[in-house]
Amino acid sequence: MEKNISQGFDKEYFKREVLDNLKSLYRKTLETATKQELFQAVAFEVKDLIIDHWLATQKAYKEKDPKYVYYLSMEFLMGRALGNNLINLCCYDEVAEALEELGLDINVIEDEEPDAALGNGGLGRLAACFIESLSTLNYPVYGCGIRYKYGMFKQEIRDGYQVEVPDNWLENGNPFEMKRPEYVQTVKFGGYVRIEWDNERNRNRFIHDGYDAVQAIPYDIPVVGYNNNVVNALRIWDAQPIQEFNLASFDKGDYLHAVEQENLAKNIVEVLYPNDNHYSGKELRLKQQYFFVSASIQRAIQKYKEKHDDLSKLPEKVCFQLNDTHPTVAVPELIRILMDEEGLEWDEAWDITSKTCAYTNHTIMAEALEKWPVDLFMRLLPRIYQIVQEINRRFLLKVEQLYPNQYSKVQNMAILYEGQVRMANMAIVAGFSVNGVARLHTEILEKRELKDFYEMMPEKFNNKTNGITQRRFLLHGNPLLAKWVTEKIGTDGWITDLPLIKGIEKYADDSKAQKEFMDIKYKNKLRLAKYIQEHNHIEVDPNSIFDVQVKRLHEYKRQLLNIMHVMYVYNQLKANPDMDFYPTTYIFGAKAAAGYKRAKETIKLINTVADVINNDPAINGKIKVVFIENYRVSNAEIIFAASDVSEQISTASKEASGTGNMKFMLNGAVTLGTMDGANVEIVEEVGAENAFIFGMTSEEVMAYEANGGYHPQEIYQNDADIKKVMDQLIDGTYCNGDGEMFREIYTSFLTPSYGRADQYFILKDFRSYAEAQARVNKAYQDKAHWAKMAMLNTANSGKFSSDRTIEEYVRDIWHLDKVSVEI
Repeated sequence: MEKNISQGFDKEYFKREVLDNLKSLYRKTLETATKQELFQAVAFEVKDLIIDHWLATQKAYKEKDPKYVYYLSMEFLMGRALGNNLINLCCYDEVAEALEELGLDINVIEDEEPDAALGNGGLGRLAACFIESLSTLNYPVYGCGIRYKYGMFKQEIRDGYQVEVPDNWLENGNPFEMKRPEYVQTVKFGGYVRIEWDNERNRNRFIHDGYDAVQAIPYDIPVVGYNNNVVNALRIWDAQPIQEFNLASFDKGDYLHAVEQENLAKNIVEVLYPNDNHYSGKELRLKQQYFFVSASIQRAIQKYKEKHDDLSKLPEKVCFQLNDTHPTVAVPELIRILMDEEGLEWDEAWDITSKTCAYTNHTIMAEALEKWPVDLFMRLLPRIYQIVQEINRRFLLKVEQLYPNQYSKVQNMAILYEGQVRMANMAIVAGFSVNGVARLHTEILEKRELKDFYEMMPEKFNNKTNGITQRRFLLHGNPLLAKWVTEKIGTDGWITDLPLIKGIEKYADDSKAQKEFMDIKYKNKLRLAKYIQEHNHIEVDPNSIFDVQVKRLHEYKRQLLNIMHVMYVYNQLKANPDMDFYPTTYIFGAKAAAGYKRAKETIKLINTVADVINNDPAINGKIKVVFIENYRVSNAEIIFAASDVSEQISTASKEASGTGNMKFMLNGAVTLGTMDGANVEIVEEVGAENAFIFGMTSEEVMAYEANGGYHPQEIYQNDADIKKVMDQLIDGTYCNGDGEMFREIYTSFLTPSYGRADQYFILKDFRSYAEAQARVNKAYQDKAHWAKMAMLNTANSGKFSSDRTIEEYVRDIWHLDKVSVEI
C-alpha cells in the first residue's frame, strides 16, 4: 500500500481550518453555526485534502497518457460523499477524533449531507460502485452524466400514498463539486440539415441550421480511490442558455420567446427521468440523453486531440461504455463529430466508432428496451436521425446477404422499424462488446431476447456479473462488522481484496464467534429500530426477524407477493393465536416511478396493511410492517447492516442481476429468493443450504409465457387461504370498508391485462413462497445454526465485489493500464 494520508494527518491544523472555514464562509463561530454550516465547513476542508491527490492524479495521467473509459450513464446514485471520501483517504478515525475535540459528532455532521439526487435504482448505484472501483484499482475514468437539480423526487408518504416532492439536494450547494467552465460545450436540438458540396474534399457537407442550442457546463465531483492517491472525476453536465435573455424579443412584446432558451436549458437538467408516458415526457428524456452524451463525447474528442493528431487511433485511448440503452445516441453522435466536424469519410468514422463504443444491457424484458418514435427523433435530432438511417440501411444489407428472404431477421434486428428507433439494436450493431450483468441474464439474452444478434455476431457477447463496493457497504455502512472481520482474519486486506473475507468461514461453527457476529447484528438492528421509531413512529422489536425487501418498486420484483404473504400470516395468527411463529418485522422500502399506477397502489396497500396489523393488539406484536420513506443510499447502509432476511423474490427470468442481494449477503443476511439474476451465483457461492430458494425456474416461467400464461383463476378457486387474501383486497378489511381501493390489484390477478392475468406469476409461486417463509421462521429459532448461515453468507461474498467486475471489464473490454500516483 502507498503511504496513506492518515500518517501525515495534522489534527490541529485540520481543526483550525474548519474554524477558519466557518468564519470565512458564514461569519460564524463553532457556537453560533448551524449543523448544515458545520457540515459545509468540514466538507470544504476535506475537499482541500482531496485536491492535492486530484492534482497529482492529473499530473500522472498527463505524463503517462493512458487510455480512458468514459462511463456514460443517465444515473449515478452516489450516496453521501463525506464519509466515503474520509474512508478512502484513510483518515476517517482521525477526522472523527478531531471533530470530537471540537465538540462535534461525525455522525451528526454526516447526516447533514443530502444524498446526491443523481440516480434512483440499481443501474445508478452500480455506476457509482464502478467508478469508485476504477479509482481504487488505479484506472483512469470519467463518469459522465447530468447534474439534475431535483433528481427523481423525494418520496413522502401521506395517508399511505406516495407523494413526490422536489428533492432540492443542491439547496445549500455541493461543497465537493468543481465547476469547469473552460470545458463548456454547445449542444443543438431541432432545426434542419442542409447539404453543401465541399470542393476541397469532393463530397457533400451536412450543415445543421435553424436549431435551438444550450451550453453544457461540466461540474467535476472527485471520486477518491482507496489509499492509493488516485482521484478520478464524476463529470456531470449542467445546462445554461447561450443567451439568457433576448432583450429584442422582450422589447417587441414577445415575452415567451425572450426566455425560451433559458427555459430549454432549465428543463433539461431539472429532473431525472421525467414521465415518458406522454409525448412531452419522451421529448424531454431524449433531450436529456443527447445533451449529456453530446457534451461528453465532444469533450473526449477535444481531450484526445490535445495530444494526438490521428483520429483513427482513438480506440487506443478512449472507450465509451454505454450503461444500458439510454446513452446509445453516442453512436451516431460520434459518427457526426468525426464526419461533419473532423472531415472523415463514413467508413473511417464507422470503423472508429465500432471499436470505441461498448454496450451493457441491464434488462431482460423486451418492453423495457428503449424505443423512440421516429417523428420525435427526426424532429429533435435531424442530423443524428440521418446517420441512424444510414447505419440501419447498411446493416440490413448485411442481414439480407446472410439471411436471404428471412424477413423475421429483419423484423427482429432492424434499428428502424414500424415507426420506431430501437436503441438496443443500434447499440448491438455498432458496439464492439455487448455484455449482460449476471450469468443467467446473459444466457437469456443470447438464447431468447437477442438470439438473432447472438447468432449473427456471437463474438460480441460476454457476461460481467455485477458487483458492489465493500468500502461503502461494509467498511462505512457496517463499521462494527468491518472491524470484527479484520480482527478475525488478521488483515484489512479485504478492503481492496474482498475474497480474503473467506477467512472468517473457519469460525462459522465457533460458538464464541457466532455470538460476536450476532451481537453485532443486534446492535445494527437497534440502530435501525431507532431510525424506524424516529421516522415512522413504530416501535419494532430488535429481537424479531428483520425480513427486508428494499429496492425499486416494479411488478416483476413482486413486492405484492411479499405483502400478500404478510396478509396470509396475519390471517393465520388471527385464527391460531398460539401457533408456532417467531416474531417478524417485515420492512419495505421503495420508490415508484411517478407515472406507474400499479406500483403506487402497491405502496398504498403495504401502508394500509401496516396500519391494521401494527394496531391490532390481538396478535401481541408478533408481526410488524414498516414502509421506510424515501429509500436511498444513506438509509440503505443502515438497513443492510441490520437485515436478517434478504427478499430477492423477482419472477424468475426477469431480474437482470440485482446488487441489493449482494449488499445483504455481505452484511450477513440470508437470501430468500427465486433462482433469478445473480441469486443463482450467490447460491453457488454460499450453498443452497444457506439460502431459502422457492418458486418456478426461469425455464418454467418462459415456457408458460410461450404458451400464453397460466390460469390463476384455478388457484383462486381451489386454495381457500389464497382466496381469502385475495378477497380481502376488495372486502374492506384493510381500507375501512372501502371495497374499491384495491380492486384493480385484485382484478389484475384474475382478468387478463397486457395479454394475460397475473403476468408475474404471484399466485403461481405463492404456496412455494409461503413454505420458504415457514422454513425461514423455523430456522431462525435455532440461533446457532442461523448464526452459522449468516456468517457463511458474509464469508462467501468475495466474488461480488465491483473490484472483480471492473477487472473483468478491463481484461475483456476496456484494456486499460493501471497508473500509479505519487504525492
